[in-house]
Amino acid sequence: MTTCWHIFKLGLQNTAAYRINFFFRAVFNLVPLIAALALWRAIFAGGHETIAGYTLAQMLSYYLIATLVEITTAVTEDEWQIATDIKDGQISQFLVRPLDYFQYRLCLFSANRLIYSAVAFLPVLVIVVWNAQYLLLPASLASLLGFVCSLALSALLQFLLAYLTALLAFWVLEISTLSFMLLAAQRLASGEMFPLDLLPAWLNRALMLTPFPYCLFFPASVYMGRVEGAALAQGLAVQAIWIVALFALARVVWHRGLRTYTVVGG
Repeated sequence: MTTCWHIFKLGLQNTAAYRINFFFRAVFNLVPLIAALALWRAIFAGGHETIAGYTLAQMLSYYLIATLVEITTAVTEDEWQIATDIKDGQISQFLVRPLDYFQYRLCLFSANRLIYSAVAFLPVLVIVVWNAQYLLLPASLASLLGFVCSLALSALLQFLLAYLTALLAFWVLEISTLSFMLLAAQRLASGEMFPLDLLPAWLNRALMLTPFPYCLFFPASVYMGRVEGAALAQGLAVQAIWIVALFALARVVWHRGLRTYTVVGG
């Protein structure tokens, strides 16, 4: 635990050096949010009271909450750094020290998210205040607690997806194509671009069999009270199952990758 704390503090110090870059990145990332809010205002202005069960306030709240989830849980450059560590031989030091590389990267990811969330708070707050009349409060205390739990699980889930993608650097020279494929899948299937309720029911059900909706759509739905009771417990359980499954897969890929890494390094 002491080692993790030292790594976390080191991550805070290193990440804080890029706080200005993070601020401008956060501002730039708000452009799609502003466009989405304006688009849905225009659509509802056409006379629609509800669309797929969403009122205007619920729809705009969804995008605001989805942005909050993305800011606090999304992976930024971790997969690139992990791939670089593998290609440049930096992981060798973890093979001779009592320090697990996965644990090391997870601590750095946590520090990165904390700094990024703090830096992005101000620009996001401006957008929230601007749309305060549409932002809905959590549907209930249970929804708020469920949202917090799903947020933490979402962060772990997204980190594991990025970590697994980065581990492919053991076998491929460049992971950029794979990373962009993962990013595209997350944006389309996680509910970042639009609520998955807007899709046909069969497609929505199919996507819920993948881990992507549990990265963003599920936490946002929990906050808004669209997932409650048994469905909430089931959703949290599915998030946990995906985390366990991806972690187990990551360990297998890591150990198989080390065989290749050892041969090449020798």
